[in-house]
Amino acid sequence: MQRVCFLLKVRADRLDEYRERHAAVWPEMLDALSATGWHNYSLFLREDGLLVGYLETEDFAAAQAGMAAAEVNSRWQTEMAPFFESLDGANPDEAMKPLTEVFHLA
Repeated sequence: MQRVCFLLKVRADRLDEYRERHAAVWPEMLDALSATGWHNYSLFLREDGLLVGYLETEDFAAAQAGMAAAEVNSRWQTEMAPFFESLDGANPDEAMKPLTEVFHLA
């Protein structure tokens, strides 16, 4: 199982709305994440907008490809893109770059 951690930056003026949106993620989005291999997926948000994501998956590239093919993901990413800084024209799920794991206590 791969453990994947990534960082993004939520705009300071959108933090409250970002939290609200994630308190009510669309059921079809949740189903798509599960069906494409996103397990134990968590998002952590710091008050300055730093967003830390963590998930476990058998194959991260396959999990990303599965979500890229899901229609619901396209709608979700379009709605979420304005919440983020520095996407350089990418969708949020395309802008997340996994961090290198340097330690793990099993």
